[in-house]
Amino acid sequence: MRRVICRANDLSNGMPNTSARPKHGRRTRRRRREDPARNELVSSSLESAQQCLFNQDYGTAFVHYLLVLNLAPMFKDFARESFRFTLNKWTEELDSVGRIQDLFDCYEQALELFPADEVILNSMGEHLFRMGFRDEAAGHFHKALKLRPDYPEARENFYRVANWLVERWHFLMLNDHGRNRKYQQAIQKAVQSGCNTVLDIGTGTGILGMCAKKAGAADVYACELSKTMYELACEVVNANGMDGSIKILHMKSLEMEVPKDIPHRVSLVVTETVDAGLFGEGIIESLVHAWHHLLLPPQRGENEFQDQSATGRVIPAGATVFGMALESIEIRRHHRICVSEVGNLSIAAAGELRSPVSCSPEPDDSMEPYTTERLSRVPGGYKALTEPFTALSIDFNNVQELEGLSSREVQQIRMPVTQEGELDALAVWFQLHLDEESSLSTGPQEDTCWEQAIYPVHSTGGFVLKPQDELIVEVSCIDAFLRLCSVAVLRDGHEIHLDNRPDAQNPGNPVSNPNPEAELCSALASLQTDQTQTKDFCMLECSEMALLNNQDYHQSFSGALAKLIPQLRAKCQDKERSGDSTDASDLLYVLDVSEGFSLLSLIAASHGHVKAYSSMEKKKQQEVLKRLARSNNVPEQHLEFWLNHTEDEHGMLKRPSREKLWSAIMLDCVETCGLIRQKLMEKASLARCLLEDGGSIFPAKIVVHGILVESDTLLLESAVQGQEATLGFNIAPFINQFTVPVHVFLDFSTLECKRLSEFVELFVLDLMDSTANYTDREVKVQATSAGRITAIPFWYHIYLDQEISVSTLSQNSHWKQAAVVLQQPVEVQAGDWVRLAVKLHKSAMSITAHIEKSPGPMEQ
Repeated sequence: MRRVICRANDLSNGMPNTSARPKHGRRTRRRRREDPARNELVSSSLESAQQCLFNQDYGTAFVHYLLVLNLAPMFKDFARESFRFTLNKWTEELDSVGRIQDLFDCYEQALELFPADEVILNSMGEHLFRMGFRDEAAGHFHKALKLRPDYPEARENFYRVANWLVERWHFLMLNDHGRNRKYQQAIQKAVQSGCNTVLDIGTGTGILGMCAKKAGAADVYACELSKTMYELACEVVNANGMDGSIKILHMKSLEMEVPKDIPHRVSLVVTETVDAGLFGEGIIESLVHAWHHLLLPPQRGENEFQDQSATGRVIPAGATVFGMALESIEIRRHHRICVSEVGNLSIAAAGELRSPVSCSPEPDDSMEPYTTERLSRVPGGYKALTEPFTALSIDFNNVQELEGLSSREVQQIRMPVTQEGELDALAVWFQLHLDEESSLSTGPQEDTCWEQAIYPVHSTGGFVLKPQDELIVEVSCIDAFLRLCSVAVLRDGHEIHLDNRPDAQNPGNPVSNPNPEAELCSALASLQTDQTQTKDFCMLECSEMALLNNQDYHQSFSGALAKLIPQLRAKCQDKERSGDSTDASDLLYVLDVSEGFSLLSLIAASHGHVKAYSSMEKKKQQEVLKRLARSNNVPEQHLEFWLNHTEDEHGMLKRPSREKLWSAIMLDCVETCGLIRQKLMEKASLARCLLEDGGSIFPAKIVVHGILVESDTLLLESAVQGQEATLGFNIAPFINQFTVPVHVFLDFSTLECKRLSEFVELFVLDLMDSTANYTDREVKVQATSAGRITAIPFWYHIYLDQEISVSTLSQNSHWKQAAVVLQQPVEVQAGDWVRLAVKLHKSAMSITAHIEKSPGPMEQ
């Protein structure tokens, strides 16, 4: 892919067409003599292109169009729409067969002909984004928007990619004035004490490097791996008049060398390449490399008179990590199965299902050691089961300590249990010591932009801790990731193991030194046992685990199917009695095209007289469904996997066979983040054509609900706020280019906000009746309190039929909510009427609000 990306970068940088002739002035030129042979070639190629297009031979049509438009550029306006269509269809075919280089070659040729075509730029950006090249994709979407600011597809794509490129925590950190001031003071103090050469690792917006320059550093260097953030930092530094005094490098610090990249070693490294688990952004590896290759030697001993410019140091100087055990239903339902029955099906035979987040001390490439949560905003709250304990301390100015971190012995910590509760997770946070005097805390009780690291407990099966117990936790730093694992509970002098170790089967083992020979035999026996256990092991995403635990969701689908299936069977019997060729004994066909792991196909098959097809692709997940089918007495031939019968997932929505149509098609309509799935209405339109008479799409209708709120939290997470410069630097106009109007992955139940209205219906999507749909709607809502409308959170009522629905706002929902954040807050008084202009373009919701001058009734 190296050649592809070089070309993509060239395109995103707007390289000129090198074959274009230079312009010499406005002198009238002699008209070129007509070439009959050339004209004939153009005419026949244009005709061939149109014929190939009619025959759906898009590759040949594309070649003919290239020939025509290169020989006769005057046809560009005439052929533009047909050329775009041909390019789109041909690149889809190339993508489906994995001819990626040919795909990008086609886009390159197209952009040579139409370098300022927003549709082609946007399409190429979509391909780049799907393949993971987010920086390059953003460049194309941004260029398309500059050419046509009202182009909705490019705008929606740019908003989606902006969430990846400039993560929301950048806004939170820049709005965290206390954190910014502490970093500035620590840097100023270090520079004024003699650290006059500075390297900012992972510079982001460039703010720490600019702090060093402002403090008087002679030489400041910075590096940034993300292309988008690198370009942003260059803009910010230039706008603040420091472009000649701060050298920014687009590279990893691990690749930097002296004197190739910087002329000499530096006396100060500043960085904030830490995540919620402290080490997850690679700070240990970066600092070890910096001490060996980029920093001056550290200060020796306590000699305070040593010249600071001749020694090296790091800000932050070190960190202390804290943890505690907790109970949280919300965390539990995202990481382990909490139910025994789903949609009237027993799931006892599912085997071991767990999330990809494991606090196991043995590292596994397929798993993450921790996830993150802001505990202060976890739905349902949490209960601390122990007091906070110190898990680890690290000195970033001690290279030997940094190098020895991964090889540290596993540390066992015993924590007294202070409250009774079910052990669901260990929560971790840290105190970042900027220098001897100043520090930042990421604790759950702090007013901070940080989340906490969460190490879920998988293997307790609902183990309840009690006061007087001691929880034994193991702490390690294998592969420079902080790992915490709850291994045992000490109760009444006995160790109760919580994991799958040999002792775990006997929870009453007294604390003692076991016989080494017996221990070895037991360990060997456990290896034999583990082989059978891992055979039935299946990993599900956290959202899939929460979905599996959502009993209301599955019961609703089961109820809707229980109504539909008898109706369709009765129709078949009526047709058979009236002499129709229909055989009433024929099975009804149901297709589930849900994203990821889904039990809906099995629930459908369990109703009898149904052949259900699942769109699950992963073999392990298919095996789980087969085991559940057998244990619930669903005939094997009544459950199949649809993608095993189709060549590619783009052909998922088609007839089950030449003679049959679907009785029901289940569409996955809402993303976990809270947005409508892309191309939902196109899928629904196709699905309607594939239904038998009386068949149904599930869901049949989606109703969008919302509420007016005042929320400073949403503003802080969406853009840099206020007119005042950040630490005196002009940063906001540049990073706020990446502000997106829709905030996703929102938990409305814990959002800090003031409610300014009642719930209101915003929009309706009818998946069964296309004539009932619209693209925009005006809604009037009355303010119930005075305040500033800063956002409109929204969610969905998903109607499976006229009576049965599920809500994405319910407490046990696996979905999050989303919110439209207004560009300018709207001041309201209680009783004011607010007119909302709601638009839905594909999956993107946009809302504008203004005060209604004269009162009017609420729109129905």
